[in-house]
Parts: sequence; structure tokens; C-alpha cells
Amino acid sequence: MDERKQKQIFDEWLSEHKGIMFKIIRAYAFNPHDADDLFQEISLQMWKSIPEFRGESKASTWIYRVALYTATVWVRNEKKRPPTQPLADVEHALTLTDRPRDDRSDWLYQQIGQLEPIDRSVSLLLLDGFSYKEMAEMLGISESNVGVKVHRIKQYLIKESKEVERHGL
Repeated sequence: MDERKQKQIFDEWLSEHKGIMFKIIRAYAFNPHDADDLFQEISLQMWKSIPEFRGESKASTWIYRVALYTATVWVRNEKKRPPTQPLADVEHALTLTDRPRDDRSDWLYQQIGQLEPIDRSVSLLLLDGFSYKEMAEMLGISESNVGVKVHRIKQYLIKESKEVERHGL
């Protein structure tokens, strides 16, 4: 593939699927500097992956897979700790619409950010409506493992939401 064609595909993917990247960045990077670093790393890996894309899946599925893998490796390499507060400083950069802030959404992303990297990935894919089979293929785990993870994540979120209700946080 020549560089011109690669650039055309990259520009299309970035334009059409930047929301995927921003969701993953929001769940894996917890300050403006890290968000910028992770965006650059995901962009670089997406660029490098274009020649390997064979069209056997949707571009969005491929981008999810590349971005999630890149984010989990980045976290492992950076050895970051979970956030104690939402990513307020770069919220404007990660907001794709003019909708008002939603405290429930902020809370959910804060909770997702505290999960282990693979569980963050499962959470984001689940929120975007991917099937267990699609998630298993993207993450390289079995469908039954996806099911177990989804169940445990839901239980965790239920427990945490009850804590919020109980303490009025």
C-alpha cells in the first residue's frame, strides 16, 4: 500500500471513528498530559495497522481492537494508578456533542477507570453494544470469559451505586 492511500484511510478513520478513541482515552488516561500521550500512541498504532487491515471486520471493530490493545499496553508500560476524580481538565476535548454534562455518565466513566484494563475494555465494548462474540474476538478471550467479566462488572457497578445512594456521595 502506498503512503497516499494509507493517509487517506487514516484520515477517514480518524474523522469517522474518533469517538471510539476518545472513549478509550477517557477510560485509560486520567490527566491532560496522559490523554495527549495516549491519543498520539493510539493514532500511531492505528496508522501502522492500516496495511494489516484486510476488511474481514468493520473498520470500527478494527479500530476498537487496535485502540484497546494500545491503551492496555500503554497503561502497563506507564504503570498508572486509577483516578480519584473524573478527567475534568480535558472534558471539553473529549466531548463530541453540545449536550450538558451528565453526572451519571461522569460517575460511570470514573468507575470504569478504576477497573483493571481488560475489564475497562469489556465495559466500553459493552456500552457500545458489541456482542460477547465480537468482544471475545477483539480481546482474545473466550465468550464465556466475557460473560463472567460482564457479570462481575455489573455486580461491581451495582455495589458502588448502592454506596453512592447510601452515603449521598
